[in-house]
Amino acid sequence: MTLKRAKEVFRLEAEAVAALANKLDDNFTKSVDAIANCKGRVVVTGMGKAGIIGQKISATLASLGTPSIWLHSAEAIHGDLGRVTKEDIVIALSNSGETEETKSLIPILKKIGARVIAITGNKNSSLAKYSDLVLDVSVRKEACPLGLAPTASTTAMLAMGDALAVCLVEKKGFKEKDFALFHPGGALGRRLLLKVEDIMRKGKANPIVNENMIVKDVLYKITEARAGAASVVDAKGKLSGIFTDGDLRRHLEEDANLANKKVKEAMTKNPIAIHPEKLAVEALRILEEKKIDELPVVDTHKKPVGMLDVQDVLRAGLV
Repeated sequence: MTLKRAKEVFRLEAEAVAALANKLDDNFTKSVDAIANCKGRVVVTGMGKAGIIGQKISATLASLGTPSIWLHSAEAIHGDLGRVTKEDIVIALSNSGETEETKSLIPILKKIGARVIAITGNKNSSLAKYSDLVLDVSVRKEACPLGLAPTASTTAMLAMGDALAVCLVEKKGFKEKDFALFHPGGALGRRLLLKVEDIMRKGKANPIVNENMIVKDVLYKITEARAGAASVVDAKGKLSGIFTDGDLRRHLEEDANLANKKVKEAMTKNPIAIHPEKLAVEALRILEEKKIDELPVVDTHKKPVGMLDVQDVLRAGLV
């Protein structure tokens, strides 16, 4: 019986979320645009379980680059409305749309000049009627067998909030580096803020050879550096190629005398390279997309200053 009830809860809540897609209209698009262009903050308010969902929505918006604060509806009517300005947008959550503390804020918010977006399960409610935009999160049935505890309805509210936050990420061009700025603590921040220069091999660990050097001498340099590849430069010291273990194996099958050839005859010409100030996660993306193990690091003059190996990425905890 317990497992049966749990599966029913999952089914009802999944249904509630899936049904939201058919409820979306211009109000959603207008809400995203309004928040994206908001000069103030997004103030999220609500009571009870809807209020708790509102706290999560506010936190998600803030972490994804949309300044947001949480405002308890009951506290708001006892002085905390002073936190709201005419530049703000208020997202008010109430499934019934008739929660006294929440709907009583509307006239004052209108007087302040803030725009109001209602997230409610009742499009005909007082809250919906007097809000600027309405997002419908009505559900067919609560997952609670008594039909009393907010369950499917609060899940629908949470999903709508996530949809707003995710669409704002794309609308505002929010990037990984921006995310890292708001998450500097812990492993996530460290991982996202690492630059290529922080983990690249340099100095003796970064073999750089002239393109006229013979292959056997290049191999000696690579072995001495305990590296997997060497950056190859032209007469001006600019990167012209890379010589890897893969290049050695491919050419050795065709030419038994490869060891005595110039490395420029066996190197990979004009390899992909990256600048040292780029984020290490960008280097990881290149390594994965191009299916390569080494990535030369060059300065603004295209002169090699380091080498990034896939093992360096692994040690940095980027994967």
